[in-house]
Amino acid sequence: MSNRIELLKEQVAALPLLPGVYKFLDRDGKIIYVGKAKSLRKRVSSYFVQSKEHSAKVRVLVKNIYAIEHIVVGSEQDALLLENSLIKANQPRYNILLKDDKTYPWIIMRKEPFPRVESTRQLRHDGSLYFGPYGSISMQRSVLEFIREVIPLRTCKLNLSQQAIARGKYGVCLQYHLGNCKGPCVGAQSEEDYASLTEMVKNILRGDLRPVKHYLEENMQLAADELRFEAAQRFKQRLEALENYQSRSVIVSAKIVDCDIFSLLEDDDVAYCNFIRLRHGSIVALHTVRLTTGVDSTREDLLSAAIQYIVENISKDLSREVIVPFMPSSALLFDKVVFTIPKRGEKADLLEFSLKSARIYRAEQMKNLEIKNPERHTERLMAAMQRELHLDHQPRHIECFDNSNLQGTNPVASCVVFRDGKPSRKEYRHFNVKTVVGPDDFASMREIVFRRYSRLIEEGAELPDLIIVDGGKGQLSSAYEVLCALGIEHRVPIVGLAKRIEEVFYPNDPMPYYLSRQGEPLKVICHIRDEAHRFGITFHRQKRSNAFIKSELEHIDGIGTKSLNALLKRFKTVANVRVASVEELAEVVGLARARNIVDYFNFKDN
Repeated sequence: MSNRIELLKEQVAALPLLPGVYKFLDRDGKIIYVGKAKSLRKRVSSYFVQSKEHSAKVRVLVKNIYAIEHIVVGSEQDALLLENSLIKANQPRYNILLKDDKTYPWIIMRKEPFPRVESTRQLRHDGSLYFGPYGSISMQRSVLEFIREVIPLRTCKLNLSQQAIARGKYGVCLQYHLGNCKGPCVGAQSEEDYASLTEMVKNILRGDLRPVKHYLEENMQLAADELRFEAAQRFKQRLEALENYQSRSVIVSAKIVDCDIFSLLEDDDVAYCNFIRLRHGSIVALHTVRLTTGVDSTREDLLSAAIQYIVENISKDLSREVIVPFMPSSALLFDKVVFTIPKRGEKADLLEFSLKSARIYRAEQMKNLEIKNPERHTERLMAAMQRELHLDHQPRHIECFDNSNLQGTNPVASCVVFRDGKPSRKEYRHFNVKTVVGPDDFASMREIVFRRYSRLIEEGAELPDLIIVDGGKGQLSSAYEVLCALGIEHRVPIVGLAKRIEEVFYPNDPMPYYLSRQGEPLKVICHIRDEAHRFGITFHRQKRSNAFIKSELEHIDGIGTKSLNALLKRFKTVANVRVASVEELAEVVGLARARNIVDYFNFKDN
């Protein structure tokens, strides 16, 4: 190991102080990482300096480097271009990789005589026109249905070459008689007339409905003038379909006409980039790609890689204006494009809508993973919890404590248990606070934590991987004192949750640590906190209710503790005791006490 590192350091020392691209190779000579640098020697040497700032991925990368190659170029921009092409050609393991694992539906206008307009999921370089992609098959179908309702195009698969039509081998079908096709198969429609219809279809798919509206209005008026009222009615129905489609389409603003929007959502070792295309104020395409973050990559690099991928594989080009949350690292690669970073207004709203779409896509991906591979989902979630909370091992077993009282009365506490990120309700525990008088949450927390873990230690039971205390620094300090007294403060990590749920406190640290609002660990912690609240408040309400019943019934002659408990078990509430008959009460406390209860409530009511 040391010999390998020494040999690599010798190679690094010989690198020039010039811009270029460097390649790391593994034991088998395979390229595992490609990077660019303003100064090759300075950049590459940083990988071999012992530093706590290096991520786990960088440390693993360095362990797998067995050779270094480099290419010197004339400028940083040349290095950027070369890096981009080398990554695409070699797909190195530790670089940013795009995983677009969902084939989205497209609408294709086929390159053929009298082109058909159909659905497809396959993109081929066959000269056909592709429009999309569409976020869902239902969205794509609604667009196709609208086109077929408004524009009379053929749907058959016949070969409509001039020779075939001239031979007269075809006959018209039902769609011709219904008015949904003009009969190009029998020469009833010229290619020029058909081309004018397909041009309107292109406008519709690009988001511009004005030409087709003008066409329908003009033909409706012409048919009416010629007293062809059935034809005029058909054009009127198509106009109504157009207006209905307009009302259902996503109209953003007349001010924002044509632009592309990109948002980026980062989540541990993956990221999601959402792309929205706006044409004539309407959303005409929406797509999300998933990226692995790679080694030493910044959010600017991730956004740049995603934009390049979408341009080359989906959109084919970019609008003159592109709305982004921040400037991509390789903005120079996109000629004649203006990048806009909005802070407020309609463009900022568009960016937020794009980010929301990325969140929905991520949620779908996580749900699919949980269903298809629950073990992998749990492993990924627990690893994220470990990283986010800076733990030495995964928190497979979590316990959370919460106090509950009303102005010091009926103080109780709850302990909820989560295993692998899910509630284990059979292990939940309630506690009656016994040694604390008055509203003292700190003392209550000390008592409950001591009772819980002194018993587990005595029984030799499993201790949790993480303790969560619902409260700020005071509750955390109280619980941590108990762990120190029991000698388990180094065995079980503990954190405190402040009122702002994203704030987490650690023992002996006065400053809070802020959890990522976008990550799954925060969602799990919120769930644990809410479950502790619910469980504790339910018990507290039950105890208050029981206390009220007892205080009310204690005034009745002959009703002692045993009778109170029997009445409480049978009737649950004072209201039920009040309306019970003498016979029903006698079954529980005897005839004499039953009569006393009835007389007491009769006297009280009068």
